Amino acid sequence: MGAEAIRPAVFLVPFPAQGHVTPMLHLARALAAHGVDATVAVPDFIYRRIAGTMTVDSDGSTTDDESARVALTCIPSGVVVEDGDEPPGFADFAHAMEHHMPAHLERLLARERAATGRRAACVVVDVLASWAVPVAARCGVPAAGFWPAMLASYRVVAAIPEFMEKGFISESGTPLDDDEIGQELILPGNVELRPDELPWLVGDSATQKSRFAFWRQALHRARSFRSLLVNSFPDESGSTTVDATNDGQLHYPTRIFPVGPLLAADAEGNKLGDGAVAPSLPPQQPCITKKQRSSISMWKADSTCVSWLDRQRAGSVVYVSFGSWVGPIGPEKVRELALGLEATGRPFLWALKKDPSWRAGLPDRYAERVAAAGRGKVVDWAPQQEVLTHGSVGCYLTHCGWNSTVEAIQHGVRLLCCPVSGDQFINCAYITGVWEIGIKLRGMSRDEVKGCIERIMEGKEGRHLQEKMDVLREKVLAAEARCLAQRKVKSFVSEIKRDYRLSMQMYSTL
Repeated sequence: MGAEAIRPAVFLVPFPAQGHVTPMLHLARALAAHGVDATVAVPDFIYRRIAGTMTVDSDGSTTDDESARVALTCIPSGVVVEDGDEPPGFADFAHAMEHHMPAHLERLLARERAATGRRAACVVVDVLASWAVPVAARCGVPAAGFWPAMLASYRVVAAIPEFMEKGFISESGTPLDDDEIGQELILPGNVELRPDELPWLVGDSATQKSRFAFWRQALHRARSFRSLLVNSFPDESGSTTVDATNDGQLHYPTRIFPVGPLLAADAEGNKLGDGAVAPSLPPQQPCITKKQRSSISMWKADSTCVSWLDRQRAGSVVYVSFGSWVGPIGPEKVRELALGLEATGRPFLWALKKDPSWRAGLPDRYAERVAAAGRGKVVDWAPQQEVLTHGSVGCYLTHCGWNSTVEAIQHGVRLLCCPVSGDQFINCAYITGVWEIGIKLRGMSRDEVKGCIERIMEGKEGRHLQEKMDVLREKVLAAEARCLAQRKVKSFVSEIKRDYRLSMQMYSTL
């Protein structure tokens, strides 16, 4: 069989968090649709949570029901997590990624070579899973990067070396000169980011220091990426087009491929809404079914959410969720948010983990009281895709995680923003200032919560937000945008295949 007839093997390594694993699975399907055998390698504690949505092959790996070319495989992490327990904390799996998982990935890549007589064509590495980069180098496999969020947030992170050289931030990432760094933090679309909103400023000073060291190590390793796939859509700033070539503002890599938003593209398949249909994609184009969309979560959702929504009026429900990655927002904020939601007199669905640290501050018997009044429903976890697509949901109070933002755009749901950490402040700035599809809570008092919900759900401002949301939704899901993202994926795969053919030809002549 000629080298050109072989489907190259590509391994994908996500960072072990819901907001990173899910888009990586969607990216694997997109790559497989263009002629590669894609395998997503995840730590064991994640594998056990999501493998049930896929069918088991004879070799013990799993394949997605929609495409036998996409496999999920397990990497031992050395971290003990019982079924139903919370995933390990950042420090635990950071240690596992650096000291336990590399040897297992190396054996996985070696097994591919032994089984097929050929090396893997590429390892696609989440920027925050940079531990896989030196493994790929040792195995002689090219590595490409994946950024599961906006290109705008990567711009800020990639500027860390420059910020340090100019003396804007310390060795631990703390801003040293707020005025000067503030002038530097102007993103495309004239979005201004405050110094205290830098993505790596998470937790107390000790936590910030360790996480900033983690970011710096990831960026150092990212220098070896020739290409970066970004889970963002072209023209995300509303004023400039992201080309596949580095625009000079990013230090590396040399090629940028905006291939998203992957969640919306994969979940929608070819359907674009309002009866529009995209030009035909390859017949093997993977598509997630409704059942798979709801089951891909690493968390068990409350199955009664949808039936409860069925009993509510169209557009009347406030959906509240701070995602799975952000930590507790604090007892005082939980209490004020609870009382503010209740004060609106509107039905609400609140996904709030039952863990005591998350529910601290919730008024006594609050969940029972609002349920008895027919006012609200508080659950441990909600099937978010099904919730956001439900006609009774009128707005989404969110932490502005990128996946949640994309899902809201996909389903046309206005946003009430309460960013907590990471890239959420950047996402919020685009939501409120560039796209105008939501507003930001200025605080978490009950009056502020009640007032902002009223602004979104009623009146001229609410209608303006919905009009803007409808325009953006159509733009992101339109045939032209979707085809452009497909072309970026195809271009990336073409590079993989070209380089792989060359390496196979060189190997055959030796």
